[in-house]
Amino acid sequence: MLNKSCNDFIEELSSKSPVPGGGGASAYVGALGMSLGSMVGNLTLGKKKYADVEEDIKELLVKSEDVIDKLKKLVLKDAEVFYPLSKAYGLPKETEEEKEAKEAALQHALIAATMVPLEIAKYCLEAIDLHEEYAKKGTRIAISDVGVGVAFCKAALQGAKLNVLINTKIMKDQELKDRIENELSEIVEKGTLKADKVYEDVEKQLTSK
Repeated sequence: MLNKSCNDFIEELSSKSPVPGGGGASAYVGALGMSLGSMVGNLTLGKKKYADVEEDIKELLVKSEDVIDKLKKLVLKDAEVFYPLSKAYGLPKETEEEKEAKEAALQHALIAATMVPLEIAKYCLEAIDLHEEYAKKGTRIAISDVGVGVAFCKAALQGAKLNVLINTKIMKDQELKDRIENELSEIVEKGTLKADKVYEDVEKQLTSK
């Protein structure tokens, strides 16, 4: 899937094919957002004006590449875990035995299908944290790209949230459901607040006279 062109990915996303879907798209957008942060870092390297943060930027770039790699893999992983869930939804339910078998398959598939977007949310939060550093230390000539990048990562975080919640909504294991939703809530709250702050700081820099 990752070897497809942008046009191919968009066409497949807009088709009636079950994958890629919102989870994979969120991971893809998160990777794009983090890539913008990396671009700012690379534009900062080698500039005398930023010599005092050169080593910090190098470290940020290593962390950024790791996040990008993880999110790219999660584009694929999200598709992989959705297939069993889609098959479970399509199982027959005419008899009691079929109903029980379908529910068991559904509940089993829900776990993996929920944990992947939760993982996407975690890496989106990490990406937002890295953008906060790029906003402080990156070259001012590309500061707008930090704002765009963090906006992408926030959108990806919100998308991942919805893909978790659509699954936990029908999850029967209440203990697992609560644990996942509580963890998700903390991630989203922290990530949203920080992303908004970074975006606002960037906007102020661009509008101040």
